[in-house]
Amino acid sequence: MNLKIRKAEKSDFNRINELFIEMLQTIYNTDDVNGYEEGCLDRFFDGGEEWISLAVDENEIVAFLSIEVHHEDREYIYLDDFSVTKTYRNKGIGTMLINNAEEFAKKININSICLHVEKSNDAAFRFYERLGYRIFDNQGERYLMVKDL
Repeated sequence: MNLKIRKAEKSDFNRINELFIEMLQTIYNTDDVNGYEEGCLDRFFDGGEEWISLAVDENEIVAFLSIEVHHEDREYIYLDDFSVTKTYRNKGIGTMLINNAEEFAKKININSICLHVEKSNDAAFRFYERLGYRIFDNQGERYLMVKDL
């Protein structure tokens, strides 16, 4: 494995969408899911404070994590969609992507990261707990989890 992390470009949309669909199929245990609509990720490709980090192995995109910087009442980074393709799970790739986002947050003096996780996605919930995220709010079918850096 020769893994590199890089920012996504618009030309990566189709592969990101495939990974997104794979993630939804895993969470909801069905093939009847829809991917992103064309153009809905454009804000992540404009060079602003939202971007998608990719894990790439030998030119194959094997994972992605969408990241948003927020400057509301409290500054924080929000980790949005996140998927590691099945054959690359449990190899530390997800941890690597999240650690990369956490290091970025520290560099820009943001000390809080949050994310949502579906209550039905026990593996993801345990993964985030191992990385130090804790439940901040119970929001029906999902939890809001937070980690202070």
